[in-house]
Amino acid sequence: MAARLFVLERYDRGPGECADEPVGGLTTGTTRLRGALRIPADDVVLALVEGPDADTVAAVAAAAGWRVDRLGPAEWIVAPECPAPAAGADPS
Repeated sequence: MAARLFVLERYDRGPGECADEPVGGLTTGTTRLRGALRIPADDVVLALVEGPDADTVAAVAAAAGWRVDRLGPAEWIVAPECPAPAAGADPS
């Protein structure tokens, strides 16, 4: 599988709708759920999904019954390693 990363955003639950289910259905033979998080203050769920292209990811989400309000390419941000403080240095 060509691993491109996409973010799926789901906003404002509708009546009887659970915003984070069925997020597990986003992993298939062609896509892989890398993680999801809920931001309760905004009532939004963000799911990070790897897949070959946006159309495939959208189709998998639809088949899983996961409503997508926004889908776009994403990139991992890797923080550089912070150097350890020098011996005897004030950590503040």
